[in-house]
Amino acid sequence: MKYRRLGKTGLKVSEISLGSWLTYGKSVEDNTAKKIIHKAYELGINFFDSANVYERGEGERVMAKALKEYDRSSYIITTKAFWPMGDLPNDRGLSRKHVFEQLHASLKRMDLDYVDIFYCHRYDPETPVEETLRTIDDLLRQGKILYAGVSEWSAAQIQEALNVADKYLLDRIVVNQPQYSLLYRHIEQEIIPVSEKNGIAQVVFSPLAQGVLTGKYKGGNIPKDSRAANADINEYVHNFINESNLERVDKLGKLAEELDFTLPELALAWVLRNPNVASAIVGASRPEQIEANAKASGIVLSEEVQQKIEDILA
Repeated sequence: MKYRRLGKTGLKVSEISLGSWLTYGKSVEDNTAKKIIHKAYELGINFFDSANVYERGEGERVMAKALKEYDRSSYIITTKAFWPMGDLPNDRGLSRKHVFEQLHASLKRMDLDYVDIFYCHRYDPETPVEETLRTIDDLLRQGKILYAGVSEWSAAQIQEALNVADKYLLDRIVVNQPQYSLLYRHIEQEIIPVSEKNGIAQVVFSPLAQGVLTGKYKGGNIPKDSRAANADINEYVHNFINESNLERVDKLGKLAEELDFTLPELALAWVLRNPNVASAIVGASRPEQIEANAKASGIVLSEEVQQKIEDILA
């Protein structure tokens, strides 16, 4: 496993990280989740991603419990806040009240003294950015958060956060968590340039386009044990399943074979070709899946191969 610095910080994260969205506490039973998390750790993965909203805290609980067997200093664990955690008016957003209460609730669920990274899970138009950043700054100073980040913020929103932090001498955000894959490249135009300029790293989710870039949906077929067959989560997968994408995936699969790679290895290596990407978050419902994905770390794609990929995507 290779490691990269998280932006301009001194923190080193594994190129492949393990997430708990749509898996732990939901579709993967706890004992299997524990085996997957342990396998990831054994492979050198030191970066584990979760959020309060993942099954109302169950994703956090399962992940943290599995990691308890290891030295706390040897792994990086994250959480987030923004999405509703209840039906009351203050059970959502990025107000000082909600961020403060949700961070402490997450720490209690995970039986931790601190999280390594805390993300603002979306931008909150109803809360001043200064209020949110001051709260996070307080939690950083208390040692309950080590680094702050955002998820799926626009370039303008990221710049706003930087401006506010500088104006009031607050700690800056150091990481952004966007969606990014061969089939979803929106961050390249504005978000990566503003992030590179300000030392902010990308830790990307859905680098395999919800499994479409594994090739399992060839011909539009939906395997019974796949995410797309799960009524609770198939909306995310079906965003990618269309004729043009499946044609691209078929061509990418043939290119991967020529290079003696698997399609997921090629897709993950392509995401990691960008130096602003510190890590790619993958999900896994079986230990062999995380083992296969971890093999993408360290693969370097030549300029010729990258051009062939661009031709396919065009």
